[in-house]
Amino acid sequence: MRKPEATRRQFLQATGLTAAAAFAGARIAAQPQLPGPPAKKLGFAVVGLGSLAINQILPAFAHCRHAKATALVSGDAAKAKSLATTYGVPESGLYSYETYDRLKDNADVDIVYVVLPNSMHPEYTVRAHKAGKHVLCEKPMANTPQDCEAMIAAAKAAGKKLMIGYRLRYEPNNMAMIKMAREQEFGKPKVILCEAGFSIGDPKQWRLKKALAGGGSLMDIGIYALNAARYLSGEEPVAINAISYTTPGDVRFADGVEETINFQLRFPSGVLANCVSSYGVGLNRFRVHAEKASFELEPALSYSDLRMRVLRGGTVELRSLPERNQFALEMDHMAECVQGNAEPRTPGEEGLKDLRAMMAIYEAARSSKTVTLNA
Repeated sequence: MRKPEATRRQFLQATGLTAAAAFAGARIAAQPQLPGPPAKKLGFAVVGLGSLAINQILPAFAHCRHAKATALVSGDAAKAKSLATTYGVPESGLYSYETYDRLKDNADVDIVYVVLPNSMHPEYTVRAHKAGKHVLCEKPMANTPQDCEAMIAAAKAAGKKLMIGYRLRYEPNNMAMIKMAREQEFGKPKVILCEAGFSIGDPKQWRLKKALAGGGSLMDIGIYALNAARYLSGEEPVAINAISYTTPGDVRFADGVEETINFQLRFPSGVLANCVSSYGVGLNRFRVHAEKASFELEPALSYSDLRMRVLRGGTVELRSLPERNQFALEMDHMAECVQGNAEPRTPGEEGLKDLRAMMAIYEAARSSKTVTLNA
């Protein structure tokens, strides 16, 4: 008679344990997933502490997910020390141009960001690669195609990444325009208009010294118009015409750099681009005229507050995208490419293509003849 009692007790114990186990399992399953450790940020050495580095690049690290400032290189020790204090760069990460090559021994520096006058880009890029570092170099890549080729060769010899700082290639509105053009949202693009310019100030600045800048407005601001025409068309120009003008007697252009240059590009598909670059007037618009509508950015190349419009049938449609820090996007992309061993969106070869096109633009302006290029 006791056997059924024991069986019932065993059954209750077994089912109780099962229920408890199920309840415990439910509690475990309901626990929120804890976030993993933050992604490792790669260290950047910023070389050249001029206005771009101070006002744009260094503040942008606060918006980066994969990049941080770990070293500064400058000829002004007091300036470098002050900025290092502001941005948390250790004193061991401060270098002069004479001690630049010691970056090789700094394990906290993964990537060197060259933010120097154009003519200095090749030397400091090559030296950084020889020090075993990846390089992000400001645009324009250099003053000549030959220098660009030497920089690309140095990167390959070192087995390191070389990326050119085309910030607009990472900016959401410009990326959206590329998608609209490439996917032919409004039919085939037919005409592209790209305008980039501003009224330049201090005549003593390096941008107005031909040996340092390599040219005038085209090298500095016009490269945005050229690069936009290339990335909006998705092609390389095969024919170029150009005309330039510089106000006589303007002290800003005494060293022989051009003030304004207009240039036209013909692409293999038949797309024509009309572009203008100027140091004498404010210009800030990219527009694509397609078969069914036109779409534009104005401002197109500012650091913030870009505005996109679609124009069709007498109506204007505004398109709004979240604003992102362009330099943070650019530096994070470089860091991710290094971490994932991927090719940057704007590698050295991209900079070389612009330099070859700019040399053709200058030749077309000098000769008043059409210059042809290989597609």
